[in-house]
Amino acid sequence: WEEYFAMTLTNPETETCNMHCYGYLVNFLCCGLMLAGLWHLVNHRTYQSAYGRHMGHPPCARTVPARVSWFVQEMPALLVPLLLLLTTHKPSSMGNIFPFSFHLLYYICYFFDRTFVYSLLTRGQPVPVDVMMTAGLVCSVVGFLQGHYLLHCAQFDDGWPNNHLPLPVCLVLFYIGLAINVHSDYILRNLRKPGEVIYKIPKGGMFEYVSAANYLGEIMEWFGYSIATWSFPGFSFAIFSLCFIGTRAYYHHRYYLEKFKDYPKLRKALIPFIF
Repeated sequence: WEEYFAMTLTNPETETCNMHCYGYLVNFLCCGLMLAGLWHLVNHRTYQSAYGRHMGHPPCARTVPARVSWFVQEMPALLVPLLLLLTTHKPSSMGNIFPFSFHLLYYICYFFDRTFVYSLLTRGQPVPVDVMMTAGLVCSVVGFLQGHYLLHCAQFDDGWPNNHLPLPVCLVLFYIGLAINVHSDYILRNLRKPGEVIYKIPKGGMFEYVSAANYLGEIMEWFGYSIATWSFPGFSFAIFSLCFIGTRAYYHHRYYLEKFKDYPKLRKALIPFIF
């Protein structure tokens, strides 16, 4: 792994487009992101963060509407790399421009959907302000890591992607995950009638196999992205996502089992037939 991480970053002292590749900072933030994910995994073994169905009664007084929260917290992940792109005259000194364009578009499209589409369509309950601010901070770090890495650190030669794994593997994993995520969000949004706040058993699609089908799709997307970029930033965020929303999947599954006596017994939390 040490050799792999070293190969994904250029020399930190190499100047590119009037901006250095801050390799040491990238490594530090990536390690911090993975540690934060592992800390969350360990710290939330016995309880889940207060949001949505896990809000206390009475709920926290300082909340914001779900649509506002999603828009505010997801925006930095989209805005930061776009700002970096606009202030950079040309991409990093790589041999092949296609991988750079592909990866950045891949990333921006995902967070454009989460910021402008999902936030407008969600029907979730109000979100505590501290949860929104924490998520916004994480998205800011992620936006900087992915944008700075692709713009100033990544180097892809003409042999990409055959040097590691074929591009079709990454695309298949990403787009299957994307399809699962979007379809699962659609199912969840349409579970309730307008004005309803009750929770119901989701049915259809991957919900026939797992309780958190939308989280399964999101995790698959980010591991597809990490394979495509073959980068420490991509890998670190994939691990963070697995740890962070993996715990959510577990508590969602437990909630369904406790609330609904007729909940399908063979349905797993996150990984079909396994967990």
